[in-house]
Amino acid sequence: MFSKTADPTSTPSSGLPAPRPSLGTASNTRSILAADLKITGDIRSSGSVELLGEVDGTLQAASLVIGTDGRMTGDISATEVEVKGRHQGRIASTNFTLRSTAEVKADIGYSTLTVESGAHIEGRFMLNKD
Repeated sequence: MFSKTADPTSTPSSGLPAPRPSLGTASNTRSILAADLKITGDIRSSGSVELLGEVDGTLQAASLVIGTDGRMTGDISATEVEVKGRHQGRIASTNFTLRSTAEVKADIGYSTLTVESGAHIEGRFMLNKD
């Protein structure tokens, strides 16, 4: 589940691999990292990941949702990123959404940005150059 890999081919100005629609073989899988999990290390998925627990490391996936009680410390590279919980690190995405419950300290690369009223953000937003 966590060992699907692909070498990044480009690095945007954020220093993270460019978000890619999928890694390795295309997949419609959805992985849920439950609230009782705490993971230290790197996570890679060719599908979507829903984070309800804690991750300290890097996460690369087609899409990521950090749930209201989810916490992520580290770098994220995903085409679609939605944050409802907490994140500290860097984010490389195409479509980035901050929900009203989000608390983020990050430098964020994006093409499409949505920020709901009430979201807390500290960091820089950098528009991807296509």
